[in-house]
Amino acid sequence: MPRTSWREALAAYASPATLALLLLGFAAGLPYMLVFSTLSVWLREAGVARETIGFASLIGLAYAFKWVWAPMLDQWRLPLLGKLGRRRSWLVLSQCLIAAGLLGMAHFDPQTHLSTLIALAVLVAFASATQDIAVDAYRLEIAEDSRQAALAAAYMAGYRVAALLATAGALYLAEGFGSTVDSYQFSAWTGTYLVFALLMLPGLITTLWMREPIVPAPIRSTPPRHGFLHQTLALLAVFTLVVSLPTMFIQFYRSDLMLMLQGHLTPQALLYEDRAFLRAMLYTTLACISVSGLAWGGLAPVLKTATERYGFFHQLLSVLLLIILLISLPAMFTQYYDSDLHLVWHGQLSLTELLYEDRAFLRALLYTILAGLSISSLFWGGMAPVLTPINDFILRYRWQALLLLALIATYRLSDTVMGVMANVFYIDQGFSKDQIASVSKLFGLVMTLLGAGVGGLLIVRFGIMPILLVGAAASALTNLLFMLLVSMGAHLPMLILTISADNFSAGLATSAFVAYLSSLTNLKFSATQYALLSSIMLLLPRLIGGYSGVLVEKLGYAQFFLVTALMGIPTLILILMQWRRDRQQGPGEPLATDAKDSDTVRT
Repeated sequence: MPRTSWREALAAYASPATLALLLLGFAAGLPYMLVFSTLSVWLREAGVARETIGFASLIGLAYAFKWVWAPMLDQWRLPLLGKLGRRRSWLVLSQCLIAAGLLGMAHFDPQTHLSTLIALAVLVAFASATQDIAVDAYRLEIAEDSRQAALAAAYMAGYRVAALLATAGALYLAEGFGSTVDSYQFSAWTGTYLVFALLMLPGLITTLWMREPIVPAPIRSTPPRHGFLHQTLALLAVFTLVVSLPTMFIQFYRSDLMLMLQGHLTPQALLYEDRAFLRAMLYTTLACISVSGLAWGGLAPVLKTATERYGFFHQLLSVLLLIILLISLPAMFTQYYDSDLHLVWHGQLSLTELLYEDRAFLRALLYTILAGLSISSLFWGGMAPVLTPINDFILRYRWQALLLLALIATYRLSDTVMGVMANVFYIDQGFSKDQIASVSKLFGLVMTLLGAGVGGLLIVRFGIMPILLVGAAASALTNLLFMLLVSMGAHLPMLILTISADNFSAGLATSAFVAYLSSLTNLKFSATQYALLSSIMLLLPRLIGGYSGVLVEKLGYAQFFLVTALMGIPTLILILMQWRRDRQQGPGEPLATDAKDSDTVRT
């Protein structure tokens, strides 16, 4: 891309879109922290067990799997709110749900209504993840690639400020209202969460004020063949069938039906005394009613939905099938592992005993059936709304998609793996918690925002690929500062320098990477593809980061930091390879394989 002047580069921050992203980032940072670290403190003050608090952290799965329902935001406009536009309607819905969820959380004491509080936190998490999808899609569609880093820097600034308010600010507020570790006061936490519910208003006002992006060409669709009531009944029948079938088998297994078949129990006693058998009969009836829809066409809106691309019910069904598949596959392998199947292979257990006595094996069979049904949907198009954005990415980049995915998966590897052990390292070096908190909160936050801002400026001035390379190199090289700190002990000036450099490079790398991911998306599927690519970005680093403690134990801190720095070398090679391919391809040449899509594919 041609270079711009410094004045033109600075002008990227002087636009209404930058202000909108700043305020939307603020709205995104509040709920994320309020359902994680701040909620954990609240639960602990209320006397909730650590095990329960740990399970409550699973709320974060909503953010990890947000790409699953992202296609709905790309392909379906909400009724009533849809008048605001495709992106703004989802933003208004998610922000209202977040505010309502926080208001609800404020009125339920975890000492007496823990389940309700957690349920509301789950609602806030899903609404917050949906808001993140919509904000990312809005940012992608509102500006060209060269301005994406500046918008990302503004978003990051708002997000970090909100995160600081929702953590340290919320704790100060709750303590100011009268709740401490020694003296828990529910009213203090009520006031705190009410304040943060009101702080969602700036984001909502911003959504109503900002303009809707230009809508790209829609996916071809045919008029729906079935009425709304018919579609609703069909979807209800599918849900009933999915719930009834596995429950039916479980209740039959728990009943005394085998005793009756063996003559040890009368049918009358089974009917009048065995509640598990009665429940099994109830679920059998529900399953038969649902299956009967095949005979009179009641399931036609679902089973023939592959020809209706892509209605709301098709999208909802595809998300449901994908969720079932993601849950069933790991559960299936776990249950097979826990079963006594291996004893059958060794002749130590009969197949009959395995079927009648091993509940883990029966659960494994159930999950196998569910996984098989979900996979079979690939052949009749049930998962088409979820898979279409993925197919689009692969068809546009062909084999080059492997190079891009490798680059995406490894770009944050060096600093993410190191970051897992950073706080542990500070403690082991002899720094106090006050020193760590002060330096990381003050210098860390300021340098992260400064790095993101400088990154956005440099990308507008020089382009994405040079700054992407600089960000990757800086993220890896700053790990060597940690290696120098190992031999210096609790040296506070060196800690300030190290954290400042590390956070500046992280901000620079993040803004460059966001701009790069944005350039890869097709505007037709911007929400889905960006959500999926950003999930891939953290997958490998998080997996390897889980073994960072093992590496420290075996290598020591100095060698560990050296190894994490070396992890950045493959990323640098991949960036250089991709940069070379881009230059050979030439500026302005579309990457799409289909000419009719070139107007919505970023180049």
